[in-house]
Amino acid sequence: MEDNIEIEISETNRGNEQIIINKKHKFNFSFQRKDKSKIYRCTEYKTLNKCKSLIILNDKKEVLKYESLHNHLEKEIDVSISVAKHKIKEEIKKNSIPMDIKPKHIFNAVSQEMGLICPEYKYYKTKRNENFMIFKNTDLIIFQSPFQAYLFSNYHKNIFADGTFYAAPKFSYQLFITGTYVGEFNMFYTTSISILKNKKQSTYETLLKEI
Repeated sequence: MEDNIEIEISETNRGNEQIIINKKHKFNFSFQRKDKSKIYRCTEYKTLNKCKSLIILNDKKEVLKYESLHNHLEKEIDVSISVAKHKIKEEIKKNSIPMDIKPKHIFNAVSQEMGLICPEYKYYKTKRNENFMIFKNTDLIIFQSPFQAYLFSNYHKNIFADGTFYAAPKFSYQLFITGTYVGEFNMFYTTSISILKNKKQSTYETLLKEI
């Protein structure tokens, strides 16, 4: 069993208990044994990954057993969202004026604590209700999802880049794409897409700094 296991208590969208381990993995309640200990399975257990990781806690929330058999990438972004949602619900319960609560501020605070937010970026929602980051100034626009940012920072040894002028939008000068190779899954992933409006050195410096 791993040492220094950090446990946080959260909940699912349906209000069921959820355990978060080391700010990286989520476990949903599975069942309770006769000795009142509880078994939680990784949230990827019922997906195509069929992850077999599980954790067993006693009635004092102490770890009895932790099988870390994850066969998928860490889910820090999802964890950040789950923790934020849980804290928002807790704030609503405690606050006599729920309308004064600012969910975005709570989400940003939780994510910054976990090192997942770059304050210069603005966050948007896609049609699939997924978070998406956009950095924009007069010289360039950078598109990057939190998942892509995670891949870029954690698999940077295999980062590659490609710039093309042919496929650039009419209002721009160049399309710049970065990607990386994730050895565990033998797959290549795009980690950012940028549109440059000129070829100034300062533009490229800003681009490489922000991604």
